[in-house]
Amino acid sequence: MSKHHYTYLALGDSYTIGESVPLHESFPYQTLQLLRKAGHHFHAPEMVAKTGWTSAELAEQILHTKLSESYDFVTLLVGVNNQYRGLSIDEFKTDFEFLLRKAIHLSEGKPDHVILLSIPDWGATPFAAKKDAKKISEEINAYNQVCESAASQFKTQFINITEETRKANKDATLLASDHLHYSGKEHAIWAKLVAAAVIAKLNN
Repeated sequence: MSKHHYTYLALGDSYTIGESVPLHESFPYQTLQLLRKAGHHFHAPEMVAKTGWTSAELAEQILHTKLSESYDFVTLLVGVNNQYRGLSIDEFKTDFEFLLRKAIHLSEGKPDHVILLSIPDWGATPFAAKKDAKKISEEINAYNQVCESAASQFKTQFINITEETRKANKDATLLASDHLHYSGKEHAIWAKLVAAAVIAKLNN
């Protein structure tokens, strides 16, 4: 195995930092552990992510954060707070394309080293019990269509985790203690998918 030490940047919101679970149970850190177990040397992930951030707030923060010039891999998972706040999906599309271009630039111009994750469906959580779960689900689908279309346009990788998150309405172990975010068990599912995508590129 190569002794090269790889770098990984995770961009996002509460789902990236692993709100309500220990940091080491967040999907970026679980991804790191899987990659190390597979014999690949990775530095600890850098994160630009915060609970509550919309796509515009993430973009603004990236512009004001001192980052390395490049990273070997970049993940992006954002948009749920746009949907939650009822913001314009057209504005999200503009923001998302900016974020995607930035992520590609940060990955040394390698779009296949940028991995987009679809937005989880919080409508399937107990937090949404008194809300219109069907409406939430339809809106999340619309946002994810924007993400998937952008991934196709910019030739980045795209991983759909949304259907997996909808299982939380029948399996409480997939949820964190706040009944809104996801447990380390759910993050592990995402991490396995991300790690597989990274390893496929490293083995090319």
